[in-house]
Amino acid sequence: MKHYEVEILDAKTREKLCFLDKVEPQATIAEIKNLFTKTHPQCSPARQSLRLDPKGKSLKDEDVLQKLPVGTTATLILRGLGAQISWVTVFLTEYAGPLFIYLLFYFRVPFIYGRKYDFTSSRHTVVHLACICHSFHYIKRLLETLFVHRFSHGTMPLRNIFKPHRPLLSASSSAYGAQQVKLALAIFVICQLGNFSIHMALRDLRPAGSKTRKIPYPTRNPFTWLFLLVSCPNYTYEVGSWIGFAIMTQCLPVALFSLVGFTQMTIWAKGKHRSYLKEFRDYPPLRMPIIPFLL
Repeated sequence: MKHYEVEILDAKTREKLCFLDKVEPQATIAEIKNLFTKTHPQCSPARQSLRLDPKGKSLKDEDVLQKLPVGTTATLILRGLGAQISWVTVFLTEYAGPLFIYLLFYFRVPFIYGRKYDFTSSRHTVVHLACICHSFHYIKRLLETLFVHRFSHGTMPLRNIFKPHRPLLSASSSAYGAQQVKLALAIFVICQLGNFSIHMALRDLRPAGSKTRKIPYPTRNPFTWLFLLVSCPNYTYEVGSWIGFAIMTQCLPVALFSLVGFTQMTIWAKGKHRSYLKEFRDYPPLRMPIIPFLL
């Protein structure tokens, strides 16, 4: 069996950092990173980006050496990724923040409201209901991050965790109708159940520790039947939840938050839809990214 020689150069200085002899042809980029780490213990695999060209894209960890456009002596360029943080930590921080901030406003802590309103309670039942729904949503996300989601990438740059969050203030309108609140609550609960069902279906597609990608299909769970029409029903249900929350509270900031969220999730859904079409030739042709038959 013919073996490869792999030299790793620094992206900035072009200095030779490492020379690996007798590398197996079936070795993956992840395995080459681990071999490099043995000679440079201070550089963990999560902080390495190996490329064929200094300005090219990073090679995937699952890429196989013999399938790359290189000779038996392969030259790889190493670029440091800087400080990294696990995706689990990212999502825990992202979801715990809104939960904590909302509760600060709900309980009217002293440093936010004047002394007259310290720890006072709203007379509107819908305000308490909105707090329960909001808290449930983010607690659900925290639990899904810990026990449901499987991430294809272990880490991300630390700088990406610092993103602004505008808290949703407690509803202030007094024009609440009982039927409207009940309808909105039903929409919220149904969409939350749908969102959770989709996350479970997606989790079952990827075995633990694997980066396998498959086409998601409906299961026996009726909430997953939306896969027949859209590629990312988790985002569809997510948008539906916030629409229900906006109807429940009749609060303009919530409506604006829902609109911004819908815009962002549409971008994500379109990107994932394009990836599915590119990766799977037999991808169902009737599916749209996020809204059936429209978008």
